[in-house]
Amino acid sequence: MIFGRSERGKPPVEPVTLKILVAGGFGVGKTTLVGAVSEIRPLRTEELLTEAGRPVDDLSGVESKHTTTVAMDFGRITLREDLVLYLFGTPGQERFWFMWDELSEGALGAVVLADTRRLEDCFAAVDYFERRSIPFLVGVNCFEGAPRYPVEDVRQALDLDAGVPLLMCDARDRESVKEALIGVVEHAMAYAADRRQPVTG
Repeated sequence: MIFGRSERGKPPVEPVTLKILVAGGFGVGKTTLVGAVSEIRPLRTEELLTEAGRPVDDLSGVESKHTTTVAMDFGRITLREDLVLYLFGTPGQERFWFMWDELSEGALGAVVLADTRRLEDCFAAVDYFERRSIPFLVGVNCFEGAPRYPVEDVRQALDLDAGVPLLMCDARDRESVKEALIGVVEHAMAYAADRRQPVTG
């Protein structure tokens, strides 16, 4: 195979399609991440932020944000000829969390985006996936001007289990996002294999 194309004369491979969620707090970069890697024009359900939403949408730290996702973001990326990921970005505000159960149906795993300036905003997403035994990876979105901390300090602040991968990423950068997506697929596969191991004792 060369650059993802089938060799001449070989029948095309039917790709495996996997569903990955992109979650995290309000304004953390979920829509940006989906848009950075999607090979199709991403489906976005963004609405303008209004004065009516000010009492419920905390804009501290993301004052320049003018739109918000109200249902989901959707994108697609072909990682290999035989592997396609469908990306579903979840809405960040608490009032839209009722949609998470539906979006998480059939998901292989999730990327939880975190912002070191508003780390507490991703606690709900971490808790959600832990409670439902959905494997996830935490990607610390490296915003310009945001303080940088050692990975272990962030892990401790989020109280993550040792097995949960945590990496620094840039939601605007295609290669950085691809690395995070490959990481969550590998983690989810290892997680599934561990759960299949017979318990001996």
